[in-house]
Amino acid sequence: MSCFMRTMRPWLHGGTRQRWFSTGSGTVLDELRARGLVQQISEPVDALVQQLREGKRPRLYCGADPTASSLHLGNLMPLMVLLHCYVRGHDVVALIGGATGMVGDPSGRSTERTALADATRLENVRRISGQFKRFFENGREYHGSRVAPAQSGHAVVVNNVEWWKDMGLLDFLARYGRHIRVQNMLGRDSVSARLSSGSGMGFNEFSYQILQAYDFYHLHTHHGVAIQVGGGDQWGNITAGIDLIGRLSPGAAANPAFGVTVPLLLTASGAKFGKSAGNAVFVDPVITPSYQLYQFFVNTSDADVARFLRLFTMLPLSAIDEAVAAHTVAPQRRLAQRLLAREVVDLLHGLGHGKDAETVSDVLFGGARVDLPAGELLRLFTDAGILREAPRSASLVDLMCLATGSSRAEARRKLVQGAVYLGPDRSRPAQDIADLSPHMIEDRVLLLRIGKQQCYVFHIQ
Repeated sequence: MSCFMRTMRPWLHGGTRQRWFSTGSGTVLDELRARGLVQQISEPVDALVQQLREGKRPRLYCGADPTASSLHLGNLMPLMVLLHCYVRGHDVVALIGGATGMVGDPSGRSTERTALADATRLENVRRISGQFKRFFENGREYHGSRVAPAQSGHAVVVNNVEWWKDMGLLDFLARYGRHIRVQNMLGRDSVSARLSSGSGMGFNEFSYQILQAYDFYHLHTHHGVAIQVGGGDQWGNITAGIDLIGRLSPGAAANPAFGVTVPLLLTASGAKFGKSAGNAVFVDPVITPSYQLYQFFVNTSDADVARFLRLFTMLPLSAIDEAVAAHTVAPQRRLAQRLLAREVVDLLHGLGHGKDAETVSDVLFGGARVDLPAGELLRLFTDAGILREAPRSASLVDLMCLATGSSRAEARRKLVQGAVYLGPDRSRPAQDIADLSPHMIEDRVLLLRIGKQQCYVFHIQ
């Protein structure tokens, strides 16, 4: 395992950024395995290991269908595999399933997906394309700020509609149908599970594995892609592509294609990772602002935080071990969770956004005296997507009703219960207040908290 230099301490407290420089000689596969990012690798594994030890840098790809307007945290683990390879000089391809998204992948699903309107799907393709590009741009900058300047390869985003739009059904069957074995298709988990259920499966979903297999073959042939990365539920689709490449590519025996899957990620409590109150946490900062993304990760349990630091940051493993050790000494300070949250926000949203999100969280929940000027607070809370405008004539009850949509009677009841915290000193008024000026910051910013989690910030004008 690599040995890394420099101290971790400033990072634990969100202080000055420092870089670690690797002095080890392990391959990227060693790193991925040590981080827990690899579940399964297709045979011949030894051939892949040998390529990496010889300094070869095979191209990799992973894909996502445009079923939503944004990638979500469930897409992150395959992308982290690509990112670790990308910053070490591998070329990577991110595929958007503009064509396959019209069919729907049955992997890991008990029912068929709802079809999207064409305009919605095209807009999703446009947005996800931008998210893929930003992920690798941010990832290169993030890696350079934490470890060392990246010797990155090339990152390309492709849409499979480019090669499917002119492919006729009869032409496809004539060229490739004889190489696709129905017995193998029926035996794949994504198919057998649905066929044994009451919901069954349409021919469109049954054919999805063929489409994904051809995508791999096309990328292997025209882009030199040798490795497909996906979730564990994609194993059957990935191996279908490897099989098709083996049947159609004369040099496949000497230079085989490979599949790598990442593990299904569950929290220590058994919950599916990437959900907040049952809702997906998205990569797009417009949908999930940096502050919300920070809050999701800062609430990580002690049982999960070390694993998530390995999976979702590029901090050296030695630095992660040190952070976890410091956290163990004083777990109530949540140093490891704060580090995790800052790192993920910086990785996904850009350098500096993690610290801003942490500052917002500290102002709202930290209990420390607020010493930032009003102008800086307005910037932070605007970026966090939680700033509201309110007239100077509004009373405390007016603001509570505006923020929560509750009745005036309910707002007064909260005041009587002592559940309302007002201003930077977090005073707990028991009744309505008409003049809120004494509780404002520079007579224009008002902090309001109702209960433990409901926080609101008003720009009073």
